[in-house]
Amino acid sequence: MDEAEAGFIFVPLGGTGEIGMNFNLYGCDGKWLAVDCGMGFSGPETPEAEILLPDPAFIAQQREDLLGLVITHAHEDHIGGIARLWPQLRCPVYATPFAAAVIRRKLQEVSFHREVKIHIIPPGGAFELAPFSLRYIRMTHSTPEAQALAITTSYGTVLHTGDWKFDNGPVIGDVTDEAALRELGDKGVLAMVSDSTNAMVEGHSGSESDVKKSFEALLPELDGRIAVTCFASNVARVASIIAAGEIAGRHVALVGRSLNNYIAAAQEAGYLRDVPDFVPEDEIGAIPDDNLLLLVTGSQGEPRSAMARIAADTHRYAVLGEGDKAIFSARTIPGNERAIFTVQDQLARRGVEVIVDGEEFVHVSGHPAREELRKLYKLVRPKYIIPTHGEWRHLSTQAAFAKENGIETLLVENGDVVLFGGNGPAVVDSVPTGRLVVDGERIVPLKGGVLAARKRMLFNGVVVGSLAIDSRGALRGTPQISAPGLLEELDARQRRAFEEEFQELLEDLAPSLRQDEAAFADAARAGLRRIVGKKLGKRPLVEVHILQV
Repeated sequence: MDEAEAGFIFVPLGGTGEIGMNFNLYGCDGKWLAVDCGMGFSGPETPEAEILLPDPAFIAQQREDLLGLVITHAHEDHIGGIARLWPQLRCPVYATPFAAAVIRRKLQEVSFHREVKIHIIPPGGAFELAPFSLRYIRMTHSTPEAQALAITTSYGTVLHTGDWKFDNGPVIGDVTDEAALRELGDKGVLAMVSDSTNAMVEGHSGSESDVKKSFEALLPELDGRIAVTCFASNVARVASIIAAGEIAGRHVALVGRSLNNYIAAAQEAGYLRDVPDFVPEDEIGAIPDDNLLLLVTGSQGEPRSAMARIAADTHRYAVLGEGDKAIFSARTIPGNERAIFTVQDQLARRGVEVIVDGEEFVHVSGHPAREELRKLYKLVRPKYIIPTHGEWRHLSTQAAFAKENGIETLLVENGDVVLFGGNGPAVVDSVPTGRLVVDGERIVPLKGGVLAARKRMLFNGVVVGSLAIDSRGALRGTPQISAPGLLEELDARQRRAFEEEFQELLEDLAPSLRQDEAAFADAARAGLRRIVGKKLGKRPLVEVHILQV
């Protein structure tokens, strides 16, 4: 990092080369700025984990020089890590009114919420965190008040786009401020750090107002109960579904805590003020099926979400059955396919008609397709494009597309240190990166011992040997072996054979080992591992419990 200490640098720690976990650093002459702090969902390659976070260790070691955390918008992949990672950052947070309202609600669930100072910046507002001069630029996205961030230092200006699109009918929120983008381009932009999610998609992403019209035409044609699931943060989509429900003569019930939280945050920020009263969850059963619309969390198949519980018929109040309809009004985040298909299959087994985008027009993306990227390039005219926010195929596709449009590019990965020098940005160093896992109330490393043991148990099982010894280390009674998921198919004779072999091994241990409890436990553990491996052909996690009598 020495080469970049005196200069203007960019360091992605999450969200570059992957979907989710957006966490970016900008440095200037030894001072730092963080942009977004998101979470991600685990995929099939990490079944031992559910929620992933970027590891902030690099910047946490320098937090005295971290001037602030600036939020571009209120999606989970940009703010979902704040409540868990802020204790390592301990810096002020800067956000628009809506994002601030959402963040406050998340922070209220943790003990340190009163310590976090949130500065509210109006959409399109400017503020100083010297040596950084910062300006929000209004962008349209699938949540209100999405902002690009113009970051200006004595070395020049970089535009961090955040998530965005062009949409003249966003239903709720501002249209992208093309005049501000053109003005920024007139002044000169060193580089644009650019959303790549839809770089492989031709044409235009589509308009939210067209989805609203589609719902207004679709819902009156459907009978039975209707449940629609979308991202709770997509306030425009929520508003469109509620309006369509009113046209169809349906009362709306919110099912899922995050929907209630996002709608309350939206109302605090001045949105959704004219929606009708919602049906409380415990009164859903009192509404006739043809007059009920359920707005439900769980569009990504999250195991504990409302839609997953409805599909499994375990929700206390919300029930779907034969002839009812379930509409999935959201894109599938890569890695969530299996979970979503499982929920949809469970619904179909219950006789529910599952409706997805493509069958009916129920979704448009909040990210720019290629025509929108080209339009932004012409407005901003950056010297370089640095693709971010996407998997490698998305980044490399945008890099190639930018070159087709006459703009130089730089492909980077999480941990790369990019110096904005006179000859253009270049990777000059790298810093450590990693992944953390939310494990109940604690945060643990994805590659650490806790998750490694969890993964081993998942695929190979766990075996526990229990035994009693006296003060001389002699066995008292017969050892017992338990192995959930491994030994259930064995009959009583086979189980006894396991335990007798374990007993013989313990009785053959040298007397010197018997006087050392730790050495005795290690030897017992190793012996039990050999027995199980020989008989079952597996290498499970092995533990022994020793009781001294």
